Amino acid sequence: MVSPVLALFSAFLCHVAIAGRICPKPDDLPFATVVPLKTSYDPGEQIVYSCKPGYVSRGGMRRFTCPLTGMWPINTLRCVPRVCPFAGILENGIVRYTSFEYPKNISFACNPGFFLNGTSSSKCTEEGKWSPDIPACARITCPPPPVPKFALLKDYRPSAGNNSLYQDTVVFKCLPHFAMIGNDTVMCTEQGNWTRLPECLEVKCPFPPRPENGYVNYPAKPVLLYKDKATFGCHETYKLDGPEEAECTKTGTWSFLPTCRESCKLPVKKATVLYQGMRVKIQEQFKNGMMHGDKIHFYCKNKEKKCSYTVEAHCRDGTIEIPSCFKEHSSLAFWKTDASELTPC
Repeated sequence: MVSPVLALFSAFLCHVAIAGRICPKPDDLPFATVVPLKTSYDPGEQIVYSCKPGYVSRGGMRRFTCPLTGMWPINTLRCVPRVCPFAGILENGIVRYTSFEYPKNISFACNPGFFLNGTSSSKCTEEGKWSPDIPACARITCPPPPVPKFALLKDYRPSAGNNSLYQDTVVFKCLPHFAMIGNDTVMCTEQGNWTRLPECLEVKCPFPPRPENGYVNYPAKPVLLYKDKATFGCHETYKLDGPEEAECTKTGTWSFLPTCRESCKLPVKKATVLYQGMRVKIQEQFKNGMMHGDKIHFYCKNKEKKCSYTVEAHCRDGTIEIPSCFKEHSSLAFWKTDASELTPC
């Protein structure tokens, strides 16, 4: 029979042994919390692990009791991110992402010709849902373009009811005698508006001057406007240097103002020359002189080789230079052979 004193002493020793084996602060788990969280626990005390918002538990226990040994059991609990549903395919656009887990973001972009109707990015929330909602890509449209003053729509075909789609074009034209400043074609932009509209302005030109030794004709009007035309001509023996017709341009000037160039009087009375690839007699072809711009080729002798070659002469505003190698024979010197009759060198 155990004495009461011995039993009491044994119980005391047991209590001291148990009291000395407390559990330490539990291990930290990624994305998890512990309730209650203390630096130490007595045997029999309980703790509960919970995953933080946005995370769910995988494997292992969540509730633990501090044992008499003072050592927590091995914890295999894992907290993993919630996964949001597949974002789907953005019609007429693209979804950019790295993963669909909390708290990742995804971004959206639309193809050319479309705009985002909604947010440009969305986040996977703690509840495993996308916020804000997934957007849609809507077509970019432009309203009917305003028509500039003194202009008309030349080419306009709306492709979305009364509206136009991205990159659709409109062509304008100005009323007669109004000049267009800017591009006649405008385009529906990605901002849903039109590129810069042209202007139609009234442009006046001064009366064109009459060329010296010539004349000019133009409409009998008090004012000459854009696109009005003037025609020019020259008196006899003069040739127009430039186009016969000029037009009043949008800069308020004439497209060209020609001049009348003087013909050339030939100092040679008799010679055979090349003109436009044909042999002609100068005294017959050019008895009234050569017109400005005409070219002829004189025959010259190569005395050593007894052959001929040609040298060009050009009439420029009343002046022509006869090649120094050309020799004009008198009609009395019938025994001399003309250079044009020799074999070409």
